[in-house]
Amino acid sequence: MWPTVRAKHQANLIFVLDDPAGWEQAMLAELAAPKFRGRFVRVHDSGDFFSDDYTRSWLRIMRSAPDVTFYAYTKEIHRFRRLVEPDPPENFLWVYSYGGTQDGRIDAATDRVADVFADEQAIAEAGWSSQEASDLLAVLGPRLVGVPSNRIPHFLRRLQGRRFSQWQAEVDAEREARRGTGRVRSITSAPSLRRRDGRRTDTHAA
Repeated sequence: MWPTVRAKHQANLIFVLDDPAGWEQAMLAELAAPKFRGRFVRVHDSGDFFSDDYTRSWLRIMRSAPDVTFYAYTKEIHRFRRLVEPDPPENFLWVYSYGGTQDGRIDAATDRVADVFADEQAIAEAGWSSQEASDLLAVLGPRLVGVPSNRIPHFLRRLQGRRFSQWQAEVDAEREARRGTGRVRSITSAPSLRRRDGRRTDTHAA
């Protein structure tokens, strides 16, 4: 939505795609700075672990920077089950985020999960714990993480009081109903809603 921010994200993506080895070395060089020791670093303000190779790069980076604790929201549940869960870096924490096409792979009974709610009251009524006080609560607080949506009016109208998990379930059901008809729905997943200060409500998240 903001041209300057979008251009920066695009430049970062081009770096990753065109020179993955150079990008990995640049990340390691930056993380070697003393200011990162003992600190938390969130992987992705907006985005996700979009490929196996990219995910493996991050895992190598994390293992090479043991004095830093990394955390992330992700909708790439299947990729994490295969690549991360069997042998995660000790300094990596993550939360699975509802609102993506892999919601059905989330085990709400055991996984640490995040869902976007209309507001703090909705989070409390659902019995979830809000991360509003600190984003680190998404990985350090209770397992069920509630994220209040931004207050931008046209986003709230689209949300219609639903949680992202509920919205995604509706989209998935409609897609299934239309499968084979040749009709394509314009909204394939719940969008990321961003706050006025630029923070993404999701995650992913990523």
